[in-house]
Amino acid sequence: MNQPSQEQIIKFCHDNIITDTLEMEVVPTNDGGIRLELAVAEKHTNLHSTAHGGVLTTMIDTAMGAACMARNKRVVTVSMTIDFMHAVPINTRIMTDAKILHDGRETVTCECCIVDCEGKIYAKGLAVFFVIGDFV
Repeated sequence: MNQPSQEQIIKFCHDNIITDTLEMEVVPTNDGGIRLELAVAEKHTNLHSTAHGGVLTTMIDTAMGAACMARNKRVVTVSMTIDFMHAVPINTRIMTDAKILHDGRETVTCECCIVDCEGKIYAKGLAVFFVIGDFV
């Protein structure tokens, strides 16, 4: 089975207009995958001057989709739950840590945390994805 290259995964993330609109950085990891990083700016905040939940949810969903892609799965989100544990202050640099929990033929289950450089967890997501085909 062919696997997409790290370069293909990075390009795919950048082809997703929301990734670049939110100015998420797509950072290669040593295991051949990627993580998303974001320096929370005013444009990412809600009325309380903390990161908007939709921005965090988008980061989590995109990171989990990329993790599926690294397993050569083209997927769509079936369901997702997000637990927001702490408000993310403006000027905080956050990053994703996505993991595959179940890699089936028809569905993939993933989890993803958003953490800062010190490991503080701000949000955690769990999602089920439907496999619509191979990526490559």
